[in-house]
Amino acid sequence: MSSLVERIAALQDFKRYEDLHWSGTFEEYLDLVRENPRIARTAHERLYDMLISHGTEEYVDNKKKIIHYRFFDDEVHGGRDAIFGLDIPLMRLVSVLKAAAMRYGTEKRIILLHGPVGSAKSTIARLLKIGMEEYSRSVQGAMFTYEWVLPKELQHLIAGQEIFPSPMHEEPLKLIPPEWREKAITELGLEKDGYRPHVKGELNPACRYIFAELMQLHNGDWSKVIKYIRVRRLLISEQDRVGIGTFQPKDEKNQDSTELTGEINYRRIAEFGSDSDPRAFNFDGEFNVANRGIIEFVEILKLDVAFLYDLLGATQEQKIKPKKFAQTDIDEVIIGHTNEAEYQRLLENRFMEALRDRTVKIDIPYITKLSEETKIYVKDYNPKKVRGRFIAPHTLEMAAMWTILTRLEEPKKHQLSLMQKLKLYDGKTLPGFTQDTVKELRKESNREGMDGISARYVQDKLANCLVSERGQTSINPFMVMNELESGLRNNSLITNEDDRKRYTDLLAVVKQEYEDIVKNEVQRAISADEDAIARLCGNYIDNVKAYTQREKVKNPYTGQDEEPDERLMRSIESKIDIPESRKDDFRREIMNYIGALAIEGKQFDFRTNERLYKALELKLFEDQKDSIKLTSLVSNVVDKEAQEKIEVVKQRLIRNYGYDEISATDVLTYVASIFARGEIKGDG
Repeated sequence: MSSLVERIAALQDFKRYEDLHWSGTFEEYLDLVRENPRIARTAHERLYDMLISHGTEEYVDNKKKIIHYRFFDDEVHGGRDAIFGLDIPLMRLVSVLKAAAMRYGTEKRIILLHGPVGSAKSTIARLLKIGMEEYSRSVQGAMFTYEWVLPKELQHLIAGQEIFPSPMHEEPLKLIPPEWREKAITELGLEKDGYRPHVKGELNPACRYIFAELMQLHNGDWSKVIKYIRVRRLLISEQDRVGIGTFQPKDEKNQDSTELTGEINYRRIAEFGSDSDPRAFNFDGEFNVANRGIIEFVEILKLDVAFLYDLLGATQEQKIKPKKFAQTDIDEVIIGHTNEAEYQRLLENRFMEALRDRTVKIDIPYITKLSEETKIYVKDYNPKKVRGRFIAPHTLEMAAMWTILTRLEEPKKHQLSLMQKLKLYDGKTLPGFTQDTVKELRKESNREGMDGISARYVQDKLANCLVSERGQTSINPFMVMNELESGLRNNSLITNEDDRKRYTDLLAVVKQEYEDIVKNEVQRAISADEDAIARLCGNYIDNVKAYTQREKVKNPYTGQDEEPDERLMRSIESKIDIPESRKDDFRREIMNYIGALAIEGKQFDFRTNERLYKALELKLFEDQKDSIKLTSLVSNVVDKEAQEKIEVVKQRLIRNYGYDEISATDVLTYVASIFARGEIKGDG
């Protein structure tokens, strides 16, 4: 047993523990600040530095330079709370924090994250809180506070205790009286590399009382008073209510503003004789505990009006008013978040103008980029997390595609479909459309990303499919789309029947897109025989060469010279939409290309010519689909030879496209039914 305990104990890092629990005299602290003045940063400076410490990446999106802040990837926790596709809103947030860190005015504002439900507002706030916790434990994020340590004869000042910690975890430099603080910072040389600590305001009421009593005792000798101070490392912790406060509106009848600013400790009134003695006050309101860090207001606009007065003072003046005490200085980042309906109510309320004026609103919309939305579902539903179920290729992508379509506004011009708009937003290229088109599309959309379906709804439906008792081990896009559609009937967030119908219609658009994707995959799997493509290409080139040089082609079987096979050449060229009128130009282009390679001593390879490669693939597929008899899967009458050929195609789907045995069979059967439909219509 002892050996097991010892093995666990050996995991402890004693050096780190000592660093995190450092304590020393006020003079030793001044030495630390002289060495690194950034120790005494404000809350906004610290939060901004924490964000930047994780690094940034720059990229260009539609001619616009975007900065990606790696902090929001949450790499420290394996991407648990990673934020996807919101780089532009996050850039705005970091810009506000940077301005606040430089004291340009936004440090006196509420940062309001505003957006639809499930748009990651709470996740952003949670990440910032966790980030501050962990940063305070790092070397570069080290921060300090102080406590009073009094001898026995003076302990009556702190209710018989030996130690009285600063109840609001204040910066030790605040112990230097404001009237000579700035001069002291200059003379002590605490300014370094262009950075000067910004320490404003008075001590909290309890420490101010103790400080005044000790100054009186020592005839105003500050140097003697400061000997009672012990400085210690401060570790921010939401669990311990140190440096992080969270306030959530509850039943109006059961709460009052003391939850924000602290309340009187009635047990101590008898001891100190007055309810206005600061030692008889609990500085444990959310504003008090959040000092030096962050306070988060959940659904901030649901606050009762009584709380708004405290909030207004906390932002503009950076002070709070505890009951029966003077205004108390605070240093914290105030972040709130709210949804669309509550924000509209704020705009309509004339009495809330003061709050609006002290608010910096940052819109956090839904993601409108398919690849980024897909990452959300891949993070939660991947082979490591999903047990006993296989998620077929494109399942998560199709769910994400539908979600994005519900959030996009119909294009006002350009003759674009919504699906084409989605592809352009995702960085795909479409003939006739440029990056300027995408910029224009984004500019003309007023509320894009502020309406639509949230990722939570899709996650719920994916979860339903994964735990379904229908017996299937493979989850495919149709199962998920059916689940998404059936859920729309009972979705409480959809109150408009027109929206419900629109979302249902968009599922049909996604199904059509999925049909095109899997048809293409199966076609490529069928025509993946490189040797057969090479033979077809050789045959085509021989005929093109003879055609352009007005020669005949020797038939390899009969040995006879014959005219170039026009039907073969056109069957390939038509696959890539080369019209009859342009066939001569295309054929000369191919021969010129081969000639240019020959001059350079290179041999022609059909893989290097993308258009020709695609045409050959499609032609080979058309030739082989009949011999493979894929459509026989629909009738369930498959002869041995056809079964072997189908098995080869199935293995290619598994090997090259990520299917498993069941999903590959399902997709082949589905595509076979499409081909069968086409043949019935006479177009296949």
